Amino acid sequence: MTSYQARNLITADGALDLVQLAALAGRRPALFEPAEPQFWTDPYIAQQMLKTHLDPDIDAASRHPAIIDATVAWIIERLGLAAGDALLDLGCGPGLYCKRFAARGLDVTGVDFSENSLRYAREHAHGTETYVLLNYLDLDYTNRFDVVTLIYGDFCPLSDAQRATLLGHIHRALKPGGHFVFDVTTPVQNRRTVIPPVWSVHKDGGFWKPGPHLMLAQVFDYPADDAILEQYIVVEADGKTTVYHNWFKAFTEETITPLLEAHGFRVAGLYNDLTGAPCTPDSPWLGIVAQKT
Repeated sequence: MTSYQARNLITADGALDLVQLAALAGRRPALFEPAEPQFWTDPYIAQQMLKTHLDPDIDAASRHPAIIDATVAWIIERLGLAAGDALLDLGCGPGLYCKRFAARGLDVTGVDFSENSLRYAREHAHGTETYVLLNYLDLDYTNRFDVVTLIYGDFCPLSDAQRATLLGHIHRALKPGGHFVFDVTTPVQNRRTVIPPVWSVHKDGGFWKPGPHLMLAQVFDYPADDAILEQYIVVEADGKTTVYHNWFKAFTEETITPLLEAHGFRVAGLYNDLTGAPCTPDSPWLGIVAQKT
């Protein structure tokens, strides 16, 4: 697959090459095709992500604090976790779940590849957590944890190969009989997300760039694969053009169950979310408790 990194669309005579821009905007990427690599670790974007994580009025990077509280309480109750049990939170961000689990007496390890988010997590920790700067696709734990969590759809942007790698790492990291708790979007959510392309002008900067820029937000639907792509084409004032990809693979009970079974898990519970709401067919989310077999 080709990675579409930043390029300059200014022509030799100083004009913006609208032909190239139109071609870029009109091209439908291949399934799980990458764009700007590792953009979540970009210093500016990392700051924007942290702000979004910490804003209690934005249910985007993290859920509302009350939902986080309810999720932590439900996971502990559902699994019968006790003080000293070991929990690994993947994609922990600024530690919003980790510090709550730690406050309940669990032995908590948080993993994330954003140094900016982990700096905040360490500065605002409950005090007993361990935070590790690592891409969770490179996990290397063996029989260490009673439970592994991956919360707020982080399973969905991965390619099929990356999901297989991650499930293998999680299976190895769990103790015998340990649990993997995570949530995914369903095709219902994908259908809600598909919208027409939208151009916008950001004169004072925005989420992706600090300076003035033009942005095209597009959503591509891949219904045969239950996947969608959110693509952002950002054109800065000097013509530098960057493409960002957010992939989301949706799942149902019928598709997540065999995937988990193929990697050594059994489905121990399906819910509308990770607060334990009963599973309904029209839910945009699916909360899953899987057990290592």
